[in-house]
Amino acid sequence: MQFFLYEIVARIVAIYLCVDCFRKVRSGLVERKITACPHSTGILDIIVDSLAGLSKRVVHRDTAPVQYWLEMGLQTFGLLGCAGVAMFGWFHPNT
Repeated sequence: MQFFLYEIVARIVAIYLCVDCFRKVRSGLVERKITACPHSTGILDIIVDSLAGLSKRVVHRDTAPVQYWLEMGLQTFGLLGCAGVAMFGWFHPNT
């Protein structure tokens, strides 16, 4: 029963993240800008940045093309990974 619930929850979360990544990639291609994920070094930096509103940094394709394509690549990689989990499920090795 526990394995079944893990599968259901993993697929639901993967579908949600897949849709979210697809929206970010599509809007990034259309609008030529994407919001960058925080690249902080520690958990405290991430918490402070999220409370201060600094985590929503927009990267434009014309002004920072390398970082733009890195963010697009990360979002695409996340999209493919979440689509794989949503289709095939979460792998639990038998030990």
